[in-house]
Amino acid sequence: MGGAPSLRGAAIAALQAADLDEKLRLTDYAGEGWFARRLGLSSPGDPAQPSRPGRPVKPDLVSPRLVKRRSVHTPEGRISMIHALAHIELNAIDLALDIVARFAREPVPRSFFDGWMTVAMEEAKHFRLLSGRLRDLGSMYGALPAHDGLWQAVEVTAHDLTARLAIVPLILEARGLDVTPSLLAKLDEVGDGETGAILEIIYNDEKKHVAIGAKWFRFLCARQGVNPAQRFQELVRQCFRGDVKPPFNDRARAEAGLTPTFYRSLSPLSS
Repeated sequence: MGGAPSLRGAAIAALQAADLDEKLRLTDYAGEGWFARRLGLSSPGDPAQPSRPGRPVKPDLVSPRLVKRRSVHTPEGRISMIHALAHIELNAIDLALDIVARFAREPVPRSFFDGWMTVAMEEAKHFRLLSGRLRDLGSMYGALPAHDGLWQAVEVTAHDLTARLAIVPLILEARGLDVTPSLLAKLDEVGDGETGAILEIIYNDEKKHVAIGAKWFRFLCARQGVNPAQRFQELVRQCFRGDVKPPFNDRARAEAGLTPTFYRSLSPLSS
């Protein structure tokens, strides 16, 4: 790589890594280098933005319809659930790295990249925790099929930072705030405190991630002179193919800066 080392180049290297241990190491390297101010933001020698992240041979990627859902009340069901969560966290690492690399030349404050490298490093921590839990239970990440739907959010928002923030943190991550409390209750029922402790960490970090997304979404809307809730609804209708459906964890969402005026009108099932 020519030129001075850069955050963008380091993020792309992590994004491209197919070996997951290397991806995690390079993610931490990028974040630590950035926070120590050893890395500039971008360099003329940075590699091209990859269209897809590096991935290992396993797991097999299939349609979301083909990924079985099992009850957490069986050991196999818990392994399936943890595997699915690990896959989400792996995608979340790459989504955060992609935001940093793809939008490194946007006119935003340096603290924007502080936020997203914090997210990337925390998603890497989550993946490590869930992978370790799978090993404790006699399995491993890659042992089960997984779906490839999350990366569509990158493709459809590749040229619009405001749209990317609307869809990734404020739709996809916010969904985690909705579903995790009931999952924690189920794990408590079956006495799986080890997995529950990991999900508590992820849940609390996800609140921060949604808050980072909401902060910068509002920043961009203010700069554009548009109403953030209305702009959010426009972008979701344009860019998101899934459903925005209850139940909503209104309290956790509001704590993260995502009030019901943003999302309630998008849900046909919501009063």
